[in-house]
Amino acid sequence: MALLLCAAMAMAPAMGGELRGSWQSYWLARSAAQAGPLAQAHALLPAIAAAPASSGVTLAQVQGSAVWGGLQWHADVVARAERPEGGPGHSQATVMEGYAAGTLGNWQWSLGRKVVGWDVGYGFRPNDVVQQEVRRLLVAVPLQGRPVLMAERYTPDAAWSLVAVNPTTERSATGAREPALAARWYQRLGAADAYAFARWGQRTRGSLGAAFAWVVSDALELHGSLRHMAHFDTWEDTSAAPAALALASPWRTTTAGAAQQALLGGTWTNAQQVSVLLEAWYDGTAPSAGQWRQWAQRGEALQRMAAAGGPPAAVAGNLAWQAQVFNAFASLRRQSLLLRGSWTAGAWEPALDMLYHPEDGGALLTASLAWKGDRWRWEGGLRASAGPAGAVVRQLPVQRQAYVQAVWSF
Repeated sequence: MALLLCAAMAMAPAMGGELRGSWQSYWLARSAAQAGPLAQAHALLPAIAAAPASSGVTLAQVQGSAVWGGLQWHADVVARAERPEGGPGHSQATVMEGYAAGTLGNWQWSLGRKVVGWDVGYGFRPNDVVQQEVRRLLVAVPLQGRPVLMAERYTPDAAWSLVAVNPTTERSATGAREPALAARWYQRLGAADAYAFARWGQRTRGSLGAAFAWVVSDALELHGSLRHMAHFDTWEDTSAAPAALALASPWRTTTAGAAQQALLGGTWTNAQQVSVLLEAWYDGTAPSAGQWRQWAQRGEALQRMAAAGGPPAAVAGNLAWQAQVFNAFASLRRQSLLLRGSWTAGAWEPALDMLYHPEDGGALLTASLAWKGDRWRWEGGLRASAGPAGAVVRQLPVQRQAYVQAVWSF
């Protein structure tokens, strides 16, 4: 990390550019669940699988920009070191952003790896069709951009953005790595902002979206987003029958048919800087209630097989594969409600939020407290699952998490 920082600091003056960076260190403590498929697999065969361990992480981030050869050059590099509890540590350096930018007539263009985040939601963003950022991480970490060729044009009240994302990636790539063309149009309408989105993926084909953000008053803001897609990448369980033991993970990637996503929300803030956010969304790409019932039935069948004396290793392996569903989808349930309250009091900011799933009554509860100075930010928080025992979030491999972190910017 020290070598990376010294090299970047030596480069910036030579190119007449700008240099900034940060150092971030945090400890993330995880409490493994006593229920759910991964816990059941671990009970049958302790060595087969375990929930993610608690770990300590240190990040050093250096961002530099310079004008050279008539172009604007930007680089963002992060060196990361992690040491899990009870395991060996590892480290790596990653280019988060690296692109050149210039102008061509009335258009601005960028070429390289760049973070391009779109849409208006806080907890969920249907039209984030380029970056496809994972939302509501417990600990915020730097984003790695996507390879893009981007052109933008701005007027006082409007803007156009055209993006070719992952242009050199193979056609069969899934998810955020799929080669695609995307476009965004923005128009200011008095106190409101209107957006339109379009995307064409090589495999998932077309999608159209729209969004708005409206400042109703000094205290109230409303926003919403809608997207329709012809196809989407997903995962399916190819198990032959609930009680059959698979010889390999039954989860396979596939391309599904049409789906819709929608979000509606608002923020209220008073003169004392107390803020309340409420958002509700529907994600048609998440597993349906029927799919979750089939998943639960398979888990119950595997447990009965274990109780009847089935081969422990085979049953444990199948139970562990059941837990792969939690990493396969952006939303676990199609219907979600997010309520968040925060208060800015000088340098302090406490916050509470609840992500609630009306379909099964499950909830994720998060509390945090942050202190921010000129260069330092200290923060800590807790997250826990709640709700009925059968709720999806109560089956997660990790039921409680806590973190403390320090961030120093220079």
